Amino acid sequence: MPDAAPAVLIGTDGRPRCSWAHGDGEYERYHDQEWGRPLHGDRALFERIALEGFQAGLSWITILRKRPAFREGFADFDPAVVAGFGEADVERLMGDPGIVRNRAKIEATIANARLVTAMAPGELDDLLWSFAPRSSDRPTDRAQVPAVTPESTALSKELRRRGFRFVGPTTMYALMQAVGMVDDHFSGCWCAVPG
Repeated sequence: MPDAAPAVLIGTDGRPRCSWAHGDGEYERYHDQEWGRPLHGDRALFERIALEGFQAGLSWITILRKRPAFREGFADFDPAVVAGFGEADVERLMGDPGIVRNRAKIEATIANARLVTAMAPGELDDLLWSFAPRSSDRPTDRAQVPAVTPESTALSKELRRRGFRFVGPTTMYALMQAVGMVDDHFSGCWCAVPG
């Protein structure tokens, strides 16, 4: 959409919401119930890292629509189970039309699960949230929403140092938005937290 597009649109339910979520029921549900809400827990955050990695180069709605198949194929993103996946699992996933069949991303998800299982319980959660910015101004238009921030760059660098893959700065900023480390709901959106 061009930058002149409105940041907030009124949905069929009468609620003003971020325009990127307008007109698609799945997007609206995700926007209203998940996006930008604080999410904690190693397993939940591992899932989000994996899905954001799969999203790289694709639209988020593609991943959102495939999420049930991803959850089935990757054992509901239980890091301990995924860490045990071998070549037969890679081939099984490569043959699954319900997910994004990208060998590098599948192998990265398995490798990342192994890294998560090597961490202490709660360590992934603590690590990710330690990079959350202290505060940010509520965006009023698309131009005010960055693709990369110093915090997402630092998080990416730290995860890469630890061996994680598909965790670039842009992907990590999308993660920060998705799990509520930053609240980029536009001013006027019914989900925008006052403050």
